[in-house]
Amino acid sequence: MGKKSKSTATATNYIYGNTTTTNPYVTSKTNYNGTTSSFKAGTAFDTINNFVNSNMGNLLESYLNPSLNTVTNQAKINEFVNNLSAQTVGNLENDIISPLSKRNMIRSSQAADMYNKLAQNNASQVASFLNQLLGSSQKDTAAMLTNLMLLYMNGYGALRDTQQQSLATSQGAGTRTQSGGASDYSSSNQMVQLLTQMALSAAGL
Repeated sequence: MGKKSKSTATATNYIYGNTTTTNPYVTSKTNYNGTTSSFKAGTAFDTINNFVNSNMGNLLESYLNPSLNTVTNQAKINEFVNNLSAQTVGNLENDIISPLSKRNMIRSSQAADMYNKLAQNNASQVASFLNQLLGSSQKDTAAMLTNLMLLYMNGYGALRDTQQQSLATSQGAGTRTQSGGASDYSSSNQMVQLLTQMALSAAGL
C-alpha cells in the first residue's frame, strides 16, 4: 500500500566561449573569466575620453574663474579695441575736427579736449566690453563642458552595449553541462518485505 516517491536535483553550468566583439570604436573580449572592453586607440571616443580625463580640472577652473588672458579672449579684445579706435578716430577727424579747422573755428585746446573725451569714451566702452566678455566666456565654457560630458557618456554607452553583445555572443558560443541525481524512498511495507526476503534467504528457506 505504500507509495514510492522520487526527488531530482539538476544544475546547468554554462562555460562561456572565447569571443571578440568589435565596432569602429570599441573592442570587447569575453572568456570564462569575464569581459574586458576598451576604446580603440585614436578613435573619436578614445580621444574624447582622454581629453576629458586630462583637462576636466582646468576646464572647471576656467568656468568658476573666467579669465581674459586666454588666447581666444585676447584675440577678441584686440579686435574690439582696434575697431573701436579706427572708428572713433575716423569719426572725430571727419565729422568734427576737419570741418571746424577748415572754417578756422577750432583752437588746439578744443582739439585736445575732444581727444580727451574720445579717450574717456573709448575706455568706458572697452571696460563694458571686458565685463561682457567675462560673462560670455563663462557661458561658453559651461556649454563646452555640457557637450564634452555628453560625448563622454555616449562613449561609455557604446562601451556598455558592446560588452553586453560580447557576453551574449560568448554564451551562445559556449557549452552547457547538466548534472543531477535521483533517489528512491520505499514505504514501510516495502522495507518489511525486503527484510523478510533477506531473512528467509539466510535461513535457507
